[in-house]
Amino acid sequence: MPSADNTAALAGAARRRSERARRDAEKAISAAQRASSRASFAGIAKTAGVSRSWLYTQPDLVATIRQMQGRQPASERAGSQPASVASVQRRLETALARIKQLRAENSDLAGRLETAYGEIRRLRSQQPVDPALDAAGTDEGSSQTD
Repeated sequence: MPSADNTAALAGAARRRSERARRDAEKAISAAQRASSRASFAGIAKTAGVSRSWLYTQPDLVATIRQMQGRQPASERAGSQPASVASVQRRLETALARIKQLRAENSDLAGRLETAYGEIRRLRSQQPVDPALDAAGTDEGSSQTD
């Protein structure tokens, strides 16, 4: 019995879900505009029942929300600004402090591991020898000739 081809039904369901998400997002934006409130992406997404990541994939909706926020669309903004020297210096100092902390932790863990190996070696050397193994390995009962 051949398997049913559900691709058309799945594609239709995906299209309807996408259309519903878009319609709900547009309604949420309109409601925010009527309320004259400063809209946020999180607020619009929550009201519409969509994810913020999906909302950001809709360029026209992003532009509308940014316009409501009084911000220029990303395409009209000046290029990104390089980080200031002070900012880079702080990030470098933070990274160096983290490296120092991790090196100290590694050193401590290496010491603990050495101690654990030593303890394992000590415990193994203290284990009594099994008499059955000792008897099997030697010929104490045999007579020796001189």
